[in-house]
Amino acid sequence: MEKIQLKTAVRELVGRNSNNLRKAGNIPAVLYGHNIGNLNLSVNAIDFEKVLRKAGESTIIELDMADGAKKNVLIQDVQYHYLNSQPIHVDFFEVSMTEKLTATVPIEFVGESHAVKALGGTLVKMLTEVEVECLPADLPQHFEVDITPLQDFNAMITVADIPHDSAKVEIKAEPEEAVAKVQEPRDMEAELAEQVDEASAVAAAIGPEEGTDNKVASEKSEEKSE
Repeated sequence: MEKIQLKTAVRELVGRNSNNLRKAGNIPAVLYGHNIGNLNLSVNAIDFEKVLRKAGESTIIELDMADGAKKNVLIQDVQYHYLNSQPIHVDFFEVSMTEKLTATVPIEFVGESHAVKALGGTLVKMLTEVEVECLPADLPQHFEVDITPLQDFNAMITVADIPHDSAKVEIKAEPEEAVAKVQEPRDMEAELAEQVDEASAVAAAIGPEEGTDNKVASEKSEEKSE
């Protein structure tokens, strides 16, 4: 697999002074993790966004440090500006390539479901990501799940159906847990008829006597007021 690399620089400005970095087209970052203390870094904003689109938060990337060292890391957390949704801070987590890690891997759905296309159903995604445990080198960028087996409304895809190398990657979810299914299309006319029936049942339960009593009480109230 091709290595995804990102250059870094040592960050001297911290706190509110980090705004000067952002104005210069850089993003403040912190590196922490395997046998290291926190290191304040900065990365080029354009370069980082390219890496984020390509790697996401479940692919090992290689940080090029200012001193020439290489660090294998995961993008642990990204903070975004509340108005323009641009990244404003990044946390990198250094991993040991010889120790297993736990990470969240997204699920990508591919293929075409007969129950959706021909029967008019709606694809329901119960899971869009799963937690896994594996060595960093074996960490999948995503899991590709084919929805073609969803031929009718009784079919279901479970965690056990997610294609992966179980010898290298352990999915930390129950095998029978549902991943996706197809929901039948709604029958609006039937739902409306049901609502009318419920309204009729409520009216019948109230009965004419209660309505008469309310009318008498109203007339007596009017007489007293006169």
